[in-house]
Amino acid sequence: VTSRRVSCDGVGGALGHPRVFIELGHDGVAECSYCDRRFVLAGHERKEDERLAPGVYEGSDGH
Repeated sequence: VTSRRVSCDGVGGALGHPRVFIELGHDGVAECSYCDRRFVLAGHERKEDERLAPGVYEGSDGH
């Protein structure tokens, strides 16, 4: 992401969760408390951070 403040609503629609706003920490990383989606500030990526295409969501079960 390119901002330290992001929003997350899961996958959206009926399958999502309430929209929450998340502040990224000093390390440039934060996770959604509902769905565990990980947000990484551009320039703070690490080798283990996976990149998904915009609009693509992978849940905690890997699907």
